[in-house]
Amino acid sequence: MLSEGNDLRAAQQDADDDVIDLTHYFRVINASKWRIVSLAGIVTLLVALVVLSMTPIYQATSSLLIESEETNIVSIEQVYGLDASKKEYFETQYEILKSRHIAEKVVDKLNLGENPIFTQYLEEESSFIDDAKAFLKSVLTFLPQKEVEPLSAEEAAQQRKEQLISLFSENLSISPVANTQVVKISYMSESPKLAAQIANTVADVYIENYLEAKFDMTSKATTWLNDSLAGLRNKLEASERKLADFYEREQVVDLDGVVGLASEELQGLSEQLLVAENRLKQTQIIFEQVQDFNGDPAELADMPAVQNHPSVQNVKEAELLAESNVSELSKIYGPKHQKMISAQAELASIKQTLINQVRSLISGINSEYRQAESQVNSLRVSVARAKEEYRKLTTLESKRKILQREVDTNQQLYDSFFTRLQETSEVEGFETANARVLDKATIPLIPAKPKKSLILAATLILSLGFGVFIALVLDFLNSGIRSVDDVERKLGQRMMGLIPWQPHKKKEDLPLREFFDKSNHTFSEAIRTLRTSIQLLDLSGNKKVTMVTSSVPKEGKTTVSINLAFAMGQLGKTLLIDADLRKPSVAKRFDLPGFQPGLTNLVAGTHTLDECLCNDTASSIDVITAGSSSPNPQELLLSSGFNAVIEKLKAKYDHIIIDTAPTQAVSDAIIVSESCDTLLYVVKADATNEKLVSSGLERFMRIGKRIDGVILNQVDVKKAGSTYAYTGYYDQYGYGAQPES
Repeated sequence: MLSEGNDLRAAQQDADDDVIDLTHYFRVINASKWRIVSLAGIVTLLVALVVLSMTPIYQATSSLLIESEETNIVSIEQVYGLDASKKEYFETQYEILKSRHIAEKVVDKLNLGENPIFTQYLEEESSFIDDAKAFLKSVLTFLPQKEVEPLSAEEAAQQRKEQLISLFSENLSISPVANTQVVKISYMSESPKLAAQIANTVADVYIENYLEAKFDMTSKATTWLNDSLAGLRNKLEASERKLADFYEREQVVDLDGVVGLASEELQGLSEQLLVAENRLKQTQIIFEQVQDFNGDPAELADMPAVQNHPSVQNVKEAELLAESNVSELSKIYGPKHQKMISAQAELASIKQTLINQVRSLISGINSEYRQAESQVNSLRVSVARAKEEYRKLTTLESKRKILQREVDTNQQLYDSFFTRLQETSEVEGFETANARVLDKATIPLIPAKPKKSLILAATLILSLGFGVFIALVLDFLNSGIRSVDDVERKLGQRMMGLIPWQPHKKKEDLPLREFFDKSNHTFSEAIRTLRTSIQLLDLSGNKKVTMVTSSVPKEGKTTVSINLAFAMGQLGKTLLIDADLRKPSVAKRFDLPGFQPGLTNLVAGTHTLDECLCNDTASSIDVITAGSSSPNPQELLLSSGFNAVIEKLKAKYDHIIIDTAPTQAVSDAIIVSESCDTLLYVVKADATNEKLVSSGLERFMRIGKRIDGVILNQVDVKKAGSTYAYTGYYDQYGYGAQPES
């Protein structure tokens, strides 16, 4: 069960640590508020002195409108490919404004090399650099010492000019206005008049520089056009001579018409050749069939081409009629009948005619084939000749077109350049600027920097923030116990009482009778509050023995024990026992002799209780000192005699206060706690480490003893009163100033 309680307590403490306690931070800041304010005041005062000693810097600004499309009489930019409508154009103009070229022209125009402000700065910078070099040479003697070669007058002047340009550029700022064609030109200087003058001069120099560049560009364009025009004229004349030589050499007048006629002739011959070839193909088929029959008229007559011939068809019809006539007559007459003989003769004549007709037709087919073949060969020769002629003519035409195109191209270039040259020459002295001054810079009346009010306000805010940060850091680094909240949050214990710090000599103990001093009612009331808290732990009154211990020496546990005994003595019979057998201090505090018998004697049985008791008449309490020194204090406290003594004393006294040794030094307090009813743990405020206190408390938990409460001792009430709420632990409002009856 004890282990589970410890785990729950640890878990609760971890959960509390994860919660940001803003009230605690506010108390920390509130406690250090005067130190924070003092720090902020001192820092702000120092910064104010520095700011007041600074030289005011003035800023003058002029506005320049850069036009994206200038009104050009002649667009010379077309020759150079400059496009003023693109975003890159404006970016280029901004860079030109910031360029070294513009800066150098402004420096020369205003003669800034003779200006006192620039001269003084250059002298200071040069002196600082020379001193730094001399110092480095004197310190770094191991480095090779090279003699600096003196500069010539021209080199020195150039170096000084470079420094002037760098100084000028550092204070110049060019800032384009978003989504506009306006650019702000600002310059900062100690002299407001000079700042305005430079801002306006930069704008003027930029416009003048553009016009100069434009004039130079026009002049160069004119020169280039003149040079180019002469070359183009020579090219044009040469190309025209070539064309004329071509016409004379080829003896052609209208080459386009000749080529057209040749084309038409070639086309006609090609068409005739195609028709002749088709005819030859058809005739060739019949001719080849005739050759296959070897000239047999009967077989030739059966050829489709022969049968389909009109003359053959007529003979065939006559032959059919004659055969029909012979057939009919043969039915009537005999073969020797005159009619039969006539009919037979007619039929034979018709057949002979058919054979003759077929032979004549075959002869015609052969003749037609030979004629078609001859015609095709003749046309092929004519077409080849026409093609050759046409090819020659087209070659000449191509050469003529090339020469003519060269002449036309050179003529166009010459005309274009000639026209541009005339235009450029006409407007060579008339140029327009691409920018104009929108607002001239005026002499500023208020310094741009230092912004004294802003700097001081920022310094005050930052120093206050830094002071708060330091206070919180110191609070975080401080691991001591300072408040009720620390006792409950860090230690996980209840706050039993709070004892305020009382002024006294550093190396001496608090006066023994401080509790009874009427002028220290706050201290007295704190002891009484502690007494009340102890009484509320046990309203039945059965818990008589109260043990007081601490983590380490010098935390004030003996002082708390003595004064608590004084407070209990006002309510009943009280006994104070010094159980710190190693470094006892109760006897010394009460001015008792060192040989006074005490606890060790009583437990060992060498002396009686009456011999060991000492009565303090001023407080009406009894005291038992540590007694004679013991070689084995723990064995003595572990003995049954110690418990018997405590039981015997409980029957005689209403309240018993036991002062024990610190827990981190020895384990005597752990042993004594077994015989006590109430355990009180004294912690010196803002001094004892939190981990040290927690370690002491855990030693009691391991043996199953519960600490009834923590007493926060030596609390600086004035310091902590504004930070932590201690109401109820001491007489904050003056109550309790009167002694109790």
